[in-house]
Amino acid sequence: MIGLLAPVAVVTLAGGWSAHLGLSVRDHLEATRDALLRLRAATSTRDPALMAGALADAQRHAAEARRLTGGPDWSVIAYAPVVGDGATTVRGLAESAAELTDVLAAVQRVGAPFITATTHSLNRLPRTLADLDAAAPVLDDAATRLARVSSRLADTPADTGVGPLDQARGTALQEVDRLRGWLGDAANAAALLPPMLGRDGPRHYFLAFQTNAEARGTGGLVGAFGILQADHGQVDIRRLSSDSGLGASSVPIVDHGPGYRARYGPSAAKLLSISNLSPHFPYAAATWTGLWEQQTRRRLDGALATDPVGLSYLLQVIGPVTLPGGEVVTAENVVDLTERTAYARYTDPVARKRFLIKVAGTVSEALPTAFAKPSELLPVLLRMVDERRIQVWSRRENEQARLSTTPVGGVLPQRPGPFAGLVVNNSAGGKLDYYLKRSVDYELGPCRGALRPTTVRVRLTNDVPGERLPTYVTQRLDSPKRPHAVGSNLLWVSLYAGVGTKIREARVDGDLFPVIKEAERSHPVYSALLEFAPRQSRTLEFQLMEPSSGESPLVPIQPLVRPQHTRITQDSRGCDS
Repeated sequence: MIGLLAPVAVVTLAGGWSAHLGLSVRDHLEATRDALLRLRAATSTRDPALMAGALADAQRHAAEARRLTGGPDWSVIAYAPVVGDGATTVRGLAESAAELTDVLAAVQRVGAPFITATTHSLNRLPRTLADLDAAAPVLDDAATRLARVSSRLADTPADTGVGPLDQARGTALQEVDRLRGWLGDAANAAALLPPMLGRDGPRHYFLAFQTNAEARGTGGLVGAFGILQADHGQVDIRRLSSDSGLGASSVPIVDHGPGYRARYGPSAAKLLSISNLSPHFPYAAATWTGLWEQQTRRRLDGALATDPVGLSYLLQVIGPVTLPGGEVVTAENVVDLTERTAYARYTDPVARKRFLIKVAGTVSEALPTAFAKPSELLPVLLRMVDERRIQVWSRRENEQARLSTTPVGGVLPQRPGPFAGLVVNNSAGGKLDYYLKRSVDYELGPCRGALRPTTVRVRLTNDVPGERLPTYVTQRLDSPKRPHAVGSNLLWVSLYAGVGTKIREARVDGDLFPVIKEAERSHPVYSALLEFAPRQSRTLEFQLMEPSSGESPLVPIQPLVRPQHTRITQDSRGCDS
């Protein structure tokens, strides 16, 4: 709501008293804006007095702007010719500002323990869970109220003839929707964390460490795993093991349905190494827990996954950790150390896996110190969730239902709308995806009745260095008896398109290409198995016809080592919702 403006230009056309009234509304809306800016600055200082003062000022001025625009004098202006639409939109802005500041006041009250605290003792963790319990319904209500604010503001005239006013309305809508999304995520976290962290008794989860130097649908090959125990907020990671510590099943451990079996084959639900080819995290999580339970006869409450990039973010809070041999692991070196250096240092796979488990164990032992720094941990966790560096599945239906609506659930959504998801699976058996570069250009054309033309261009580069790499990194297990250029790679590349989308044609490097057409969770999936020479770039272009929709395009990003560069462009004529 920082985009509030002075509405006086709208009402001066309606006469002297109207101009005076407009000036008063302008002054209060500008004062609201200034107070909200002060609130934003005060939040970064964690000074409760500054935050409370700025918020109180914002509430007072917003309430007065709503009072002035809610009376009969303003109603007369709203029904007047020429200026009526502008006056209606100004009233909508004033109402939105007042409701927003009330919501912020409620959130500030329940969020104070987390905003102002720099550290918590580990003994206070049960109290922290109680604070989260208390915050959950308030945050839920706040998100619901902002949804109503957004709906009402969206119903006000968007084209009033006054450019600054129209721009302010658009900015306010964006701000409200952004805050609503943040509050929704916070509400989910507040509702889920207490029970999942053992408020009601110990919980046990399969914890997968994904090596995204060898790409899989959820991120990377599971190179190591452990069992995470949470009890009244205390987190402990036990039984760390390499991937060889979890045996295969003779039969599929879980039935993900005929569509899954048709796309991935029966072995994907038997073997840890190919258990997460699908980007839909619940498939992998159910397989992992099933394999563990079959082997140990011990039931688990769910599963989590992270990767070395996620560990680097946690180390920003924890600080450097020292391995038993004296080597220091930091936020800056952990990714390179575990996904590149380790392969060059250890020619013996057993020794290398032992080293990686040592890294994971040392970071895990220091993890409780991060939970004692909630104000530092929260932004790190939000980044991990946003990048899918942490994904979570719960066996309890009510928790999983809530997780599935959030990014941390790692769910491949089945709802309609513009969608372009690039998923890469390594088919060579090496570790060259550490060097993989990705870009996705998603161009949405104009709506033409029920359909719109779209183009998705995917560019992949095998950016392997010219230096000599360990054989374990460059090996070609897909066809070991055939000669291959050292550093070449084989990737199973898939584009997940929006529900109801049809393909017109596909090209690889400019030539027509017969992609494999499949489906997963209602999404059409177009795949190609592509060979990459060292330092070769290849471009896939998909010409599609997707259902017309006014929904925002969704482009989920597979969590690999290097970031994906994404560009979305839409025809200026847009589509109706």
